[in-house]
Amino acid sequence: MIRINLLPYREKQKQAGLKKQILILGGSFLVLLLVLSGIQLFLNMSISSLKEGIKEKEETLVKLDKIVGEVEVFKKDKNSLEKKLSVINRLEENRMAPVRYLDQLNSSVPTGDAWLDRITLKEFELQLEGVARNNMVLSRFMRNLEGMGFISAVELVSSTQKDYSGMKLYQYVLNCKIKKQGT
Repeated sequence: MIRINLLPYREKQKQAGLKKQILILGGSFLVLLLVLSGIQLFLNMSISSLKEGIKEKEETLVKLDKIVGEVEVFKKDKNSLEKKLSVINRLEENRMAPVRYLDQLNSSVPTGDAWLDRITLKEFELQLEGVARNNMVLSRFMRNLEGMGFISAVELVSSTQKDYSGMKLYQYVLNCKIKKQGT
């Protein structure tokens, strides 16, 4: 009987299988390294892109902060101008008030029966001095004054009878308060 030694063949097969496994393992490791390197490269590019985006956003934020600062200055200027305009409008409204008051005061004087000689205004106190035919006319004048919207607290300070060119007339002094605008 002939004996054939198959042992080296099996050992060669084992060595070939081992080489194959080492080659597959090395190839797999190489592929894994390539995949990990690709992921690392992708992440680095993403991080770089995000950093550039953040930098652009920060630059935009700085520009917008500057614009917001300018807007705040404009708002302050606008508020200041609106206040000044409000004061101007109020002054403009009040500028004509004395003329209207004098016109109303003139129309409240009984025509032909009473006359104003002097009008004195101090703050919100009005003093009227004049002459009336009699106390009834003076009383009517005082009621007319109280009926005016801007005058309150009409008070007779004095009423004295005087002789003017042969006529007996009453010289009077009235004090009144002027109501403040908006009250």
